[in-house]
Amino acid sequence: MLATVRTFSLLGLDSFPVQVEVDISKGLPSFSIVGLPDTALREAGDRVRAALRNSGFEVPVKKITVNLSPADIKKVGPHFDLPIALGILVASEQLEESALAGYSFIGELSLGGELGAARGVLPMALRARELQYAGMVLPQHNAVEASLAGDLNIYPAANLQQVVTFLANDETPSFTSNSEEDCPAQHPADFSHVKGQEGAKRAMEIAAAGGHNLLMVGPPGSGKTMLARCLPSILPDMNKEESLEVTKIYSIAGLLPEEGSLIKTRPFRSPHHTISDVALVGGGRFPKAGEVTLAHNGVLFLDELPEFNRNVLEVLRQPLEEGVVTISREQGTVKFPTSFTLVAAMNPCFCGKFGSLGEDDCTCSASQVQRYRSRISGPLMDRIDMYIEVPALAYEELIVPQEVGTSVTIRKRVEKAREIQNKRLKEFNLFCNSQMSPLHIKKCCVLEEEGEQLLEETFSKMNLSARSYFRILKLARTIADLEGKENVELTHLAEAIQYRAENKIMP
Repeated sequence: MLATVRTFSLLGLDSFPVQVEVDISKGLPSFSIVGLPDTALREAGDRVRAALRNSGFEVPVKKITVNLSPADIKKVGPHFDLPIALGILVASEQLEESALAGYSFIGELSLGGELGAARGVLPMALRARELQYAGMVLPQHNAVEASLAGDLNIYPAANLQQVVTFLANDETPSFTSNSEEDCPAQHPADFSHVKGQEGAKRAMEIAAAGGHNLLMVGPPGSGKTMLARCLPSILPDMNKEESLEVTKIYSIAGLLPEEGSLIKTRPFRSPHHTISDVALVGGGRFPKAGEVTLAHNGVLFLDELPEFNRNVLEVLRQPLEEGVVTISREQGTVKFPTSFTLVAAMNPCFCGKFGSLGEDDCTCSASQVQRYRSRISGPLMDRIDMYIEVPALAYEELIVPQEVGTSVTIRKRVEKAREIQNKRLKEFNLFCNSQMSPLHIKKCCVLEEEGEQLLEETFSKMNLSARSYFRILKLARTIADLEGKENVELTHLAEAIQYRAENKIMP
C-alpha cells in the first residue's frame, strides 16, 4: 500500500514542501530511501523502526521504499523521521490515511519514540501558513518557535504515541504560546562603562545613526573591544520584520535559545581570527549561512583585523558592498542577506605600543610597522567608512569621575536621526544613509558652494577613489541628521572628511 505524508525541507534560508511517499510491498525485508537524502536522512530507517517498535506499533517485515519528492533537490536533516514513521503506519494500515489530511509533520525520533527538536522550524511554519495547511504537528520543543509564524494551528507532541493518538482520536494537544515578543532587547554592555575615549564614542554614535562601517586603531587595553560590544546598545530596536528575519536565520543555524522565542536583540558576532573564508561568508557542499549572515541586522566585530588570513578578509568585499552574499553550488544558487555594520579593531603595530603613553617605546622598525598594516588591502579599506584612533588612556582619565552618557541617552539621538532618514529614504525603500547609491546621494546630499570647494580640494590632496567620495557624502549626511539639519553644512562635511583620513592612523 502507498501512503503520502507532507513535510518540508530547507534550501538556504527558505523552505519548500516535500511529499514523503512510503510504499510497502512483498519481497525481501529492506528499507530504502530515495530522493537525494543526506547521511542523517539515510540513517532514518534504523531510528524509525526502533521508534515504532518501542512505541508499541508493528514494524512490517517487508520491502519498505521511501521516496522524497521532489527527487532532484537535496534533502537535509533528521526531521523527516516523524513523517516517515507515519507513512509506514498508514501504508501498513495501522492508521487511517484520512487522519493525515491537511497536516504537515516535522520531528526527529529517538529509538524510544520521543520527538527531538528540529532546526529551521520557523521558515517551515511560515511556508505552511503560506500554503494554508490545516496545521503543523511538531516536537513540543519547537512549539513556541512555530507560533511566531502567526495564523497557523500548532500541534506539539512529546512522542510518536501522542501524535498517533491525536490523529486517530482527534485529541488536540493543548498549547499556549509563551513567546515574550514584547520583552525589550537586552544589552549587557553600556557606554557608561567606558572611561574617556569621547572621540571614539562620537564616531560610534555616527556609525550607529547611519549604519556605517568603522575601523579602530589603538594599543592593547585602550578599550576597542569594549567600545565595539557597546555598539548594539545604541542601535535602534529591531522591528517585527527584522526580528523574524534574524530569528529565521538563527533557527536554521540551530542557535535559537531553548525557549525558541522571537529574537529582539540585534546580533553581535565576533569570530576568532583563525576563521576560514567559508565559515565567515557561508558555503559548503550544501550551502549554510556564515558569520556575515548571522550578523545580519546587527554588528560583525573583527578583532585583531590584520591577524585574519588575507583571503578571508577579501571575501568580505561583496557582502559589504551589496548586502548579500551569493553561494553557487552544483545543487543551485543560494543568497544569504548580509546587511550588517562592520566594526574592526587592530593594534598600530606588531608590539602594539606605537603611539602609547607608556614608558616603553615601540620596538618595531618602520618596515615592520608598514608590513603589519599592509596586511589589510586597499580595496577593503576603501569599503570602510570611518577610521578612528583609540589612544591609550592616561591615569587621570581612569580615576577622575566624569559625566558620561548612557547608551539609552545616545540611542535616543540615534533613533531621531534614523527617523529623519526613514522619512527621506522611504520612497527608495531604504532605511539608513549607508545604503544610499550615488543616485540617492545626488538627491539627498546637496552641498553649498564652500562645501563643494572643500570636497574638491580634499579629493585631490587625499587621492580619493570615487567610492571614498560618496562615502564622505553619506557620512556628512548622517552627521547633519544627528544635528537635525536639513542641509549638509561645511562643518558636517569637515568632520566626515577627518574620519576618512586614512593616513592619520595608517601612515
